[in-house]
Amino acid sequence: MKDNFSTQAAEYAQFRPTYPPELYDFLLSLIKEKNNVWDCATGNGQVARELAKHFKQVFGTDISENQLKNAAKAENISYLIEPSERSSFANHIFDLITVAQAIHWFQFDAFYLEVKRTLKPEGIFAAIGYGIMQIDQKVDVVIHKLYEDILGKYWDEERKYIEEGYQTIPFPFEEIATPHFSIKTTWNFDQLIGYLNTWSALQHYKKANDKNPIEFVFTELKEAWGDDALKDITFPILLRVGR
Repeated sequence: MKDNFSTQAAEYAQFRPTYPPELYDFLLSLIKEKNNVWDCATGNGQVARELAKHFKQVFGTDISENQLKNAAKAENISYLIEPSERSSFANHIFDLITVAQAIHWFQFDAFYLEVKRTLKPEGIFAAIGYGIMQIDQKVDVVIHKLYEDILGKYWDEERKYIEEGYQTIPFPFEEIATPHFSIKTTWNFDQLIGYLNTWSALQHYKKANDKNPIEFVFTELKEAWGDDALKDITFPILLRVGR
C-alpha cells in the first residue's frame, strides 16, 4: 500500500469529510454480532470512532504513524502500525471489516486473502469511498480545472478506481445490494482550500515543482465562490459490500 498522506496528516484529520449516519446504520443492519471490527487504513480514525459506538472492540490499522498520531481516540479503539495486506490478527475474529477511501491503494489479492482469513463466516466486508465533490456550477468548473488540467498527470494511477466508482475493483465476495448514499456538508471558502490541500496529487505537484498549484486557480476560485459565507457540498459515496 502507498502512503500518500503522512505529510498532511493533521490537515487530513481536520478537513476530510465524514460519512453520514445512514451509511453506518445500513452496515450495522447486516451484522448479527457486534464484537470485533477492523478498520483497514484507518487514517485519522474517523470511521473507527463511529464504529466504536457500536462494537465492543475496534482495531484500526495504518502504515502511517503520523496519521495514527492524529487519529480519534476511544477506550475501545486499538491502533496498530501495519499494512492491511499483512495483519497480525487471528483467524475469523471480525464481524465487520471496513476500508474507507483507501482500497484503491491496496494490493488486492494479498488484502482479500487477509479479509477472508480474519472475517467470521457470517461477517461483512465493506469498501467505502467518495468521489469528487459537487458544489455549484461555477465552483465545480474551477475545481475540475485544478483536478484535470493542472493535476491530471500527478494523480496516481490508482485514482482511476475512484473515478470508476469502485465498480472496477476486484470484489471476490457474495455481493449485497446497497442503497445510494452521499455526504452532505457545508463549508466556508477556507475549508474548501483546506480540503484541496489534502489531495495526494497536489502533494505530488508541490514536491515536483516546489509550488502549490492552488495559486494558479485561487483568484478564479474565490470569484466563483462569490459572497456566500457557506456553500452546500455533496460527495457521492462509493460502496461495495459483501460477505
